[in-house]
Amino acid sequence: MTESVINPEIEKQSPEKWIRGLVWKIAIATLLLMAIGSATRVMNAGLACPDWPLCYGQLLPSRQMNLQVFLEWFHRLDASLIGVSTIILTGLSWWYRKELPVWLPFASSLALGLIIFQGILGGLTVTELLRFDLVTAHLGTAMLFFSTLIVMGTRLTPYKGTAAAGNLWWGGLTATILVYLQSLLGGLVASRWALHQCFGGEELCVVMNSHIIGVFPATLATLMVVFWAWRTAALHPLLRKLVFVAFGLVILQILLGVATFRLHLQVEPLTVAHHTVGAALLGTLVAFTVLALRDKLSYNLS
Repeated sequence: MTESVINPEIEKQSPEKWIRGLVWKIAIATLLLMAIGSATRVMNAGLACPDWPLCYGQLLPSRQMNLQVFLEWFHRLDASLIGVSTIILTGLSWWYRKELPVWLPFASSLALGLIIFQGILGGLTVTELLRFDLVTAHLGTAMLFFSTLIVMGTRLTPYKGTAAAGNLWWGGLTATILVYLQSLLGGLVASRWALHQCFGGEELCVVMNSHIIGVFPATLATLMVVFWAWRTAALHPLLRKLVFVAFGLVILQILLGVATFRLHLQVEPLTVAHHTVGAALLGTLVAFTVLALRDKLSYNLS
């Protein structure tokens, strides 16, 4: 009789490894979902499916299918898959809770609560005919859900700090909050079509200008973190890599913002890229903040 030899440590860690992989997959899918949602809005496809949760009363409205219907239908499909994946994530977290970090089941339950709330908002945006406050809240909840996944994934990622980050996490947290608020302002501008209305009839210019002014504190905070990290000796390579990714994303985001403004949102791919890069910047800053805090805590414990 052959006896299989299993490393107990590997066996013990395997649930955490599976869940970590699932968390990162859901996070990537959420980033893509936000990009699809942005494309749905700029293509005026938000009401392409007049009913909810079905589309023309069908799971697959093949007869009515065109680009706008496809975007709205695919947006809902992606959201449904993310919802199911989050249910699985929460179930696994509670099932294996004795082998996982104590915070993980509660964090996954928070993520599940956010995705359920997000689904409710998604339905209301259709039934309430794209009311701007609901559309903005829909985006804000999506970014909170995305950030929660990034926190979970980063917290589960194996990492041994160098105790050099110090209080860098404070700078990262400040930049994260400012970028999140700026993204909300961008969502408000988009949901109210403020740029078009300001250029067309000088209406809602305050909304548009608030988003333009908001660029400065969010950008300055991000650049301060980049400079601070650059000046920090012996900083962990992963932290240094993340901060330079954030630098590249913030520069790209400014260029995309200027281009979309000058072209009056007439080039849809630019607008979608602007929204997606903003979300990617938010996720990068969240990951940086979590790792910098882990570095700080490991120094305090040592």
